[in-house]
Amino acid sequence: MAQVTIDGSHLTLDEVLQVARSGAQTVISEKAITRTRNGRRALERLLREGDAIYGVNTGFGALSNFRIPVEDLEKLQTNLIRSHSTSVGQPLSSEIVRAMMLLRANTLLKGNSGIRPEVVTTIIRLLNKQVHPYIPEKGSVGASGDLSPLSHLALVLLGEGRAESHGRWISGDKALRASGNVPLKLEAKEGLALNNGTQQMVAMGCLCLHDAYQLLATSEAALALSLEALKGWVDAFDVRIHKLRPHLGQQIVAEHVRRLVKGSRMVRAIHENNHSEGRPQDPYSFRCAPQVMGASKDALDFTKQILEVEMNSATDNPLIFPEDDMCISGGNFHGQPVAMGLDIMALGISYLANMSERRISALLDPSLNNGLPPFLVGEGSKPGLSSGLMAIQYTATSLVAESKLLTHPASSDSIPTSSNFEDFVSMGPGAAHKARTILENSQYVASIELIVAAQGVDLRGSTGLGTGTRRILQAIRRKVRPLSEDRSSHDDIEKIRVMVRDGEIAKIVSQVAGS
Repeated sequence: MAQVTIDGSHLTLDEVLQVARSGAQTVISEKAITRTRNGRRALERLLREGDAIYGVNTGFGALSNFRIPVEDLEKLQTNLIRSHSTSVGQPLSSEIVRAMMLLRANTLLKGNSGIRPEVVTTIIRLLNKQVHPYIPEKGSVGASGDLSPLSHLALVLLGEGRAESHGRWISGDKALRASGNVPLKLEAKEGLALNNGTQQMVAMGCLCLHDAYQLLATSEAALALSLEALKGWVDAFDVRIHKLRPHLGQQIVAEHVRRLVKGSRMVRAIHENNHSEGRPQDPYSFRCAPQVMGASKDALDFTKQILEVEMNSATDNPLIFPEDDMCISGGNFHGQPVAMGLDIMALGISYLANMSERRISALLDPSLNNGLPPFLVGEGSKPGLSSGLMAIQYTATSLVAESKLLTHPASSDSIPTSSNFEDFVSMGPGAAHKARTILENSQYVASIELIVAAQGVDLRGSTGLGTGTRRILQAIRRKVRPLSEDRSSHDDIEKIRVMVRDGEIAKIVSQVAGS
């Protein structure tokens, strides 16, 4: 089985995916264990000096002016975890919880959290034994990090709460035993170290980002196939145009489409066709696709940069600096960078579906589709008597409309908490939830475009397809047959959506385009 080694500083997006979705085993670097132990010793030295240290020997948030006696320090940390386990709703999926566990363990290994190494090793043993704490999906405002969901994670370390093990919900105590652990007794600062952090929003963001890149590649495939179904102009993808406006995403999308339609006899080009045949240009949703979809690619790359920094950062408070014998309070737990990145990612994903729906509409419209029948009714069917794929666009429109509403940035809002002491919050988890919904909607829209484009090229005669689009059509036709007479499209959409979600179409694009 694959292994991922964590040390607090070098975790990658790909490794998060390996652990979250493929069950890769996690190994802790010995140097990271030593660094974590040194951080703990530094905190204990500071405690012996008797100074007030926020959250260690004081209360939390608006209660930080209360000094806690030494004999109550352990109780303070346990109370923190119990009192902050307030999330509601459906449990997060096991893949999100696995990503959260990995990310939290990784940040604790930086050695600046002041916790004992056995806290991290307990998390990793649970992770490697496929034991996943019960974490309800809603309840974090992403300010002092994801306090509530991370508290639900930490409850299991105490032998409390619930966990999922091989499809069954069991008690926290049984979960610990199943993974070879015993309940932890939290010591000074350890509760705070466990629930101060951005790991829910980062975990959801990482998984969504990976799927968004797959969606982008799928959207390139749908665009290329739609261009052939339309008998559109390939000139808009000419390398010379995009060199004159060298946004990286724009150039990459144009290049991928060129490679997908390479050798195609179904697209038009200025050096081969007379402009008097039909319109000299295609609608924006075809002609401007590199510029719009390229902007989405750049947005995803921006979010990737944010998440890669965040997953290797110390995000609790206060932070211990062993080399300086200091403990400093700050705000690294605040989720604003991640929240903004996730909002931008959500917007980029929505663009893909918005433009896809416009291409679907164009292919169904006889005033725009260059000679194809209305609504791409099947051969031998009569328009009017048969509706063809008319209603499939309604579904795409519904999904796009919902996503447009969800693109309002969650990070633009803030509701103060803790008696106005925590007076500006990020709403990062809300951004993550919205991005995930927009992604799912957009996967369906891309699936619908693939179905419509495949019907269009079949009606036109698919013998002249490009190198990549031929493979894409073959993949579609292995799952869904052409429309010859009216039928329900529900099953067809669901079958193609599984291909889109699992990256089957994106894999073809990667192989053809070399991305």
